[in-house]
Amino acid sequence: MICGWRMDVEELGPDRLKRMWHEVDAGLLSAEEFYREQDRLLAGYRDLWEGAILFGGCSDLSLSVLVELSAYLGDPDLEGIRRRCLLALSDVGREWGEKVGNLCEQTVEQFYDRSEAMIYELMWWHSLAEDLSPLAYVVALKLAAQRGCRDHLDFGSGVGSGGLLFARHGFHVTLADVSSRGLELSKWRFQQRELEARHIDLRTEGLPEGEFDFVTAMDVFEHLVDPVRAVEKLSRAMRKGGILFGRFFAEADEARPHHIVLDFGPTLRALEGSGFVRIWKDEWLWGHEAYRKS
Repeated sequence: MICGWRMDVEELGPDRLKRMWHEVDAGLLSAEEFYREQDRLLAGYRDLWEGAILFGGCSDLSLSVLVELSAYLGDPDLEGIRRRCLLALSDVGREWGEKVGNLCEQTVEQFYDRSEAMIYELMWWHSLAEDLSPLAYVVALKLAAQRGCRDHLDFGSGVGSGGLLFARHGFHVTLADVSSRGLELSKWRFQQRELEARHIDLRTEGLPEGEFDFVTAMDVFEHLVDPVRAVEKLSRAMRKGGILFGRFFAEADEARPHHIVLDFGPTLRALEGSGFVRIWKDEWLWGHEAYRKS
């Protein structure tokens, strides 16, 4: 199936907010009205996210993350798990400094495969307690639905939260990562919710060719030793007309030494060289982009 536009498309949230701010500038809308609409829109996105992620009867997403990790780890100490979540980013940085010396694909993949702190960091990030950018998955979901896409790959899937969202909404979901810890947790999360998905360990298995019409790569490319090769692999895995949705930007950040790619020029040129054409960019919220494979 080749993705194509539906006629009854809903305006994507970032586009709606950008358009409304122009109305504020033109004096057609007050700033207060704009921010009320922004809060309403983000609350709707949050509802969709929580509907896929909440666990164990919890109604609070932060508590849900703690309860889910407690159940998975067999550890009843919710306060201890919360402390590990709050310290996770600094622990990731410490692990990186201790374990990644020579910056090559093998050492980087081993880091992600073995990092325990990364599991806590990703789960807490997806709680939205400190950052709403995981809601970009909801934007991606809406774009995929508009395009009539059905076969979704989450490349660099982490702990599987994005895949849960797409699976809840009827997509055929494949999750691919180099972290065995992340993939094991993701499989467990899908089983707990009685949802189906295929999981691919990229250290031992390649991506199938020509299978996917929608690919998410959310905050992934800054972690890759060879992002150009990743573009080539994704191109082969995608169908003609398929959509690649991701964020191709990162800034230097001492707290995130594992963000090893800051110059995305080669990646963007590789996308162009592989026949990808940018069809959309979030110019208001989080800066994600969508590329269509021609």
